[in-house]
Amino acid sequence: MKIAVYPGTFDPITNGHLDVIKRALKIFDRLIVLVAHHPEKNTLFSVEERLEMIKEVLKDMKNVEVDAYDGLLVDYVKKKNAIAIIRGMRAVSDFEFEFQMALMNRHLYPDIEILFLFPDERYTYLSSSLIKEVISLGGDVSSFVPPSVLERLRRKLI
Repeated sequence: MKIAVYPGTFDPITNGHLDVIKRALKIFDRLIVLVAHHPEKNTLFSVEERLEMIKEVLKDMKNVEVDAYDGLLVDYVKKKNAIAIIRGMRAVSDFEFEFQMALMNRHLYPDIEILFLFPDERYTYLSSSLIKEVISLGGDVSSFVPPSVLERLRRKLI
C-alpha cells in the first residue's frame, strides 16, 4: 500500500487543500492529512478544532486519515511507513520555502519522496490567511471553503 502524508497548518482547511487531497488520492492508496502544531504560529483554531473541521469535511472520502503531530515530520512519516510527503504549491512565491523544507526532509530521511501538487487554478492565490482576513473584513469566502468551515469562521470572526 502506497501511503503519503500531507502536512499543513490547515487554519482553516480550504477548497485549495481539498483539491490537493483529491489529486494525491489519484496517486496514493492512502493519504494522511497531518495537522501541524506550530506554537510560534498564531492560529485562529486550536489543533483539536482543526482536526474536527478536517474530519468533518473529509468524512466521506475513503482512504484518508486525519492526525496531528508536533515532532519532526520525517519521524512521523517513518512511523506510518509512508513513502511520500505531499506539498501544495500555489505560486512561485511558495517555491523557495518549500524547496528548503524538501531538501532538509530529504537530508533527514533520504528514502522519502517529496511531491509538489498544484491545485486547480481557481485556488492558486488562495491561502488560509487570506480567507481569514477577507471574512474578518466582511467579505464573502463561501466559494473558497466548505460550508462547515465557513460556519466556524463566522462564529470566530464575525
